[in-house]
Amino acid sequence: MKPITFDSADFDLIKSIALTFPGTEESVSHYNTPSVKFRGKLMCRLHESDGFIAIRLDFPIRDPYLDSHPEYFHLPDHYKAYPYICMWSFVNDKKLLTEIMELCWRGLATAKQIAAWEAGKEQA
Repeated sequence: MKPITFDSADFDLIKSIALTFPGTEESVSHYNTPSVKFRGKLMCRLHESDGFIAIRLDFPIRDPYLDSHPEYFHLPDHYKAYPYICMWSFVNDKKLLTEIMELCWRGLATAKQIAAWEAGKEQA
């Protein structure tokens, strides 16, 4: 087993972005790593030992990001069968992170929640 070596500060930027979406909440996941959940489901979490963040992203959405941003995203064997993409923790592109987290949130939200969120954005 690999040693558990993570710095929770590596998760701060993506956590702050993820928590801007309605209904999201801070949580703790595997090996007491920081995470964000929505409707009780994992959106993203800091991996405990490999310097990356696992982000829930449906398969058809995930693969284009792996191809277009190989310097940011990767997919360890363990994650291939699951709807997740893994992002290196050094990534600090706020526009890209916001885009990814919106796609993640939309993948877990109901149609009613998405409609309410979009209506709120239009009024702002």
